[in-house]
Amino acid sequence: MNILITGGAGFIGINASLKYAENKNNNIIIFDNLSKKDSEKNLKLIENYPNITFIQGDLINQDDLDKVFSSQIDVVLHLAAQTAVTTSVTDPVLDFNSNALGTFLLLETIRTKSPNTFVLYTSTNKVYGDLNQIPLIEENTRYSFKDNRIGVNEDTNLDLYSPYGCSKGAADQYVIDYGRIYGLKTVVLRQSCIYGTYQNGTEDQGWVAWFMKAFISNLDITIYGDGKQVRDALYVDDLINLYYILTTTQTTGVFNVGGGINNSISLLETIDWMKENIPTKSSISFDLTRPGDQKMFISDNSKLEKLTGWEPTTSLEQGFNLLLNYLK
Repeated sequence: MNILITGGAGFIGINASLKYAENKNNNIIIFDNLSKKDSEKNLKLIENYPNITFIQGDLINQDDLDKVFSSQIDVVLHLAAQTAVTTSVTDPVLDFNSNALGTFLLLETIRTKSPNTFVLYTSTNKVYGDLNQIPLIEENTRYSFKDNRIGVNEDTNLDLYSPYGCSKGAADQYVIDYGRIYGLKTVVLRQSCIYGTYQNGTEDQGWVAWFMKAFISNLDITIYGDGKQVRDALYVDDLINLYYILTTTQTTGVFNVGGGINNSISLLETIDWMKENIPTKSSISFDLTRPGDQKMFISDNSKLEKLTGWEPTTSLEQGFNLLLNYLK
């Protein structure tokens, strides 16, 4: 296959590139504007892969898109995005261009130049808003669902909260509709917390890696809210294995994906794990909850598992140790 990976020099993108390159019959094109920190460093990982090509470009530049689609593209992994809610609030124009406009121009290019291309779009759990309509129980270190649900499923109403939620949500809906109206082969993954090797976590995005980096470097950590917020963390290798299944079988649809209830953890519980495993002088402080923050998000992976047989295989303990060894 000829595979285009937008944002391919980023955290998930570089992991995907290396995975798909294992098949010598695949030709991978990494398309990235290198705006993210560590993107150029990640490109060093592909130097010995003759079937990976890097093209520097931007999704909002039509000339760059036309250049990429001048040859056949079988699969697009659309991973390029502005990924921080805080950045979207301070610079909503950048956020809109990166997420909504960039996705729209990519879809239009595929529709007009390469309509048989399979498109996998990485959306976000943030399209569901703050989820305050779901009843919760407050426990000592975390929130839990008051009812018997195992997570949030795809039937949950969208609630595009924050510029980031709006831009990613708009792109999410465009990808779905281009499949419906124009017959493009598209799959949308509303991803929960993804973590793993080659991740450059910051306070604004990639919180598991950020907490670990802070502990290793003796940096202070601020928790926004009470720290009982829960996420289901999915190790990046499990996510890339899912990409591979979906693209090779050309499975279309809309799916929530995350670590699931067995890989759920709160911020406080994450801090406790790190205190036990990383010697540090870091201190922890608390600040106001960020607008639109979900007290609890666990992906109900049932639809995906039933259709594809995929499920997470990396436990939090395994994944945390893999990431810790990488960061060290």
